[in-house]
Amino acid sequence: MTATLPPDSVIWHDVECGAYAADLPLWLELAARGPESGVLDLGAGTGRVALELARHGVSVTAVDVDPGLTSELGRRAGRLGLDVEVHTADVRTLDLGRRFGLVLAPMQLAHLMPGADGRLALLRAIAAHLAPGGLAALALLDQTDSFDEGTPEPLPDVREVEGWVFSSTPVAVRAVPQGLELVRRRQRVAPDGELLDTSAAIVLESCPLDQFEAEARSVGLLPAGRRDIPETPDHVGSVVVLLEGAT
Repeated sequence: MTATLPPDSVIWHDVECGAYAADLPLWLELAARGPESGVLDLGAGTGRVALELARHGVSVTAVDVDPGLTSELGRRAGRLGLDVEVHTADVRTLDLGRRFGLVLAPMQLAHLMPGADGRLALLRAIAAHLAPGGLAALALLDQTDSFDEGTPEPLPDVREVEGWVFSSTPVAVRAVPQGLELVRRRQRVAPDGELLDTSAAIVLESCPLDQFEAEARSVGLLPAGRRDIPETPDHVGSVVVLLEGAT
């Protein structure tokens, strides 16, 4: 019987993001402060952060725009016996009708928003879902112009799924008018050895930290400090901007 592979969005999300763990201690630390109204995880993907928090007894609501990712997240939570509430929605127009003590936006989600209008929509949605005195934490790139295009090509991220081997390698970082374009070479090798080679690119919109904090103030969120997530051999470092909701 031929194995059924997960959707491409699930496979490549797992290959390129699933093994990243440098930020998990910070999210666990923030969640351990005990927000009674739970944690909202934005851009949750297949549950890298949400499932880790749930394993530690945290009540998590997870949101992603991709139905393939949210379906897989729900399946994994069920298989592990973890209580994670999952929603498929655009974070910019999110309306869950309730508030949370902690809102997380890991993996540079803010840089994927289209321009200042997109970031403001994200920030308004966060403000609308943040409980009085609650905390939002968003991971941003520190300096989007600090990449060295002469850096040696890193090793690929690799994962085997049902006898198929998937690999993804960052091959270029290009300056574009909006910020940076990250280009990856994606390869899949079938069980019979057939190779398919493609490429994929994402644009990370430029947003200096001071500018982002000013945008947050404009929607009623108050800067409450910054925390560093160090770079790893495979991932750039981040600065987590902390924002407080109105009391």
